[in-house]
Amino acid sequence: MSFVRSYTKPKVFGITVLAALVLGALAGYLAKSTDQEWLTTTLGHIGDAFTSLLQFTVIPLVFTAIVVGITSLRRLGANRAARLGGKTLLWFAITSLIAVLIGLAIALIFKPGSGVQVEPSQAAVEKLAARDQGSWSTLLETLIPSNLFSAFTEGEVLQVVFISVLVGFAAYALGEKAQPFVTLTRSAFDLIQKIVGWIVLLAPIGVFGLIGTAFATYGNSFVRPLFSLIASVYGGSLLVLFVVYPLLLRFVGRVSPVTFFAKAWTAIQFAFVSRSSGATLPLSRQTAANLGVDNDYASFAVPLGTTTKMDGCAAVYPAIATVFIANLFGVQLGVWQYVAIVAVAVFGALATAGTTGWFTMLTLTLGAVNMPPEVIATGVAVVYAIDPILDMVRTATNVAGQITVPVVVARTEGLLDDEVLNAPSDPPLLSGPRPTPVPA
Repeated sequence: MSFVRSYTKPKVFGITVLAALVLGALAGYLAKSTDQEWLTTTLGHIGDAFTSLLQFTVIPLVFTAIVVGITSLRRLGANRAARLGGKTLLWFAITSLIAVLIGLAIALIFKPGSGVQVEPSQAAVEKLAARDQGSWSTLLETLIPSNLFSAFTEGEVLQVVFISVLVGFAAYALGEKAQPFVTLTRSAFDLIQKIVGWIVLLAPIGVFGLIGTAFATYGNSFVRPLFSLIASVYGGSLLVLFVVYPLLLRFVGRVSPVTFFAKAWTAIQFAFVSRSSGATLPLSRQTAANLGVDNDYASFAVPLGTTTKMDGCAAVYPAIATVFIANLFGVQLGVWQYVAIVAVAVFGALATAGTTGWFTMLTLTLGAVNMPPEVIATGVAVVYAIDPILDMVRTATNVAGQITVPVVVARTEGLLDDEVLNAPSDPPLLSGPRPTPVPA
């Protein structure tokens, strides 16, 4: 049991996945250079098994996540601070829109994943070939299912998204009458999340097989797409972190970015290392207070941001990763697919309040652009190989945004104490409680 506990620690598990990436690359390179067909076949079987495990969770994960997320919005609407909550969510959406547009721009300019085209399964090839991705009429035709159950049995992810949205809003409208269904769906979502968690524990084995197969098939040329994804995600996240947020603080919040980063840097650093917005929450909340945000509002907005404000995981990353996977599999995305990416980034994190993670958001985004489950599962498994590297900058960006928006909203609502804001910096967990400032 002690081994299991150690293995599941984020740092240990991340190192294990990266080690599997290196070993898989070496095994694949060995198989290609020495023409060892048995090794290539073995690596392929390992990767396929892991992909199949992920694939069967895609449809139920998308359905339950959307339904649970939409019905959860009722809880947000009942909050006593409806005005502050609405303004906070609005700024969350605005900054998510900016972040996803930056992610798409970087992906379209630098084309991560291009140069090597991975062959999807035959079933995925047939589904992709049958779809015209470029027109509004085709999007509508593929969006609305003719049969409720065929969308699930045939793996039509976009149709499942459409059904999920309808069911989610119907449950929301019915309120208490739909509570038994909502409870059942939430339990199903928790079950799927648990199963996904178990499958993820096998990620080092799956990564070993997938990366090994890629190197056995494409050789060293597969290194470039992986590094292009890392560079793109870091570039997009750092632009949001060090350009978008400072501009927002300066011109809307009337707060010096230097002052902001001086007081927020400890929380941002901890987020980068821990790769967890939840673990950073105490630091984030106290940092907002040290920046002059009213204590009561900070206690509401920062925890809310921990589940709904993820510009790194839910905006920049899904946009870039979706284009990366499309390039990797030779899929041409049309205008409406890019619109879908933006819509999922802006509304997806809000709709999946309390459940959002990079895995769920990437799966939803890939489903929204009508990728077959086989491509979704394989693509997610490939990017998982380098996820520990990507997750550090994603989480740091998330946390910075979770502090920035409350500061900006507090300024616009007269809930920012300039005396506290301009006071000397204190380590976030060492600063004592302060009186709640009187609104201006």
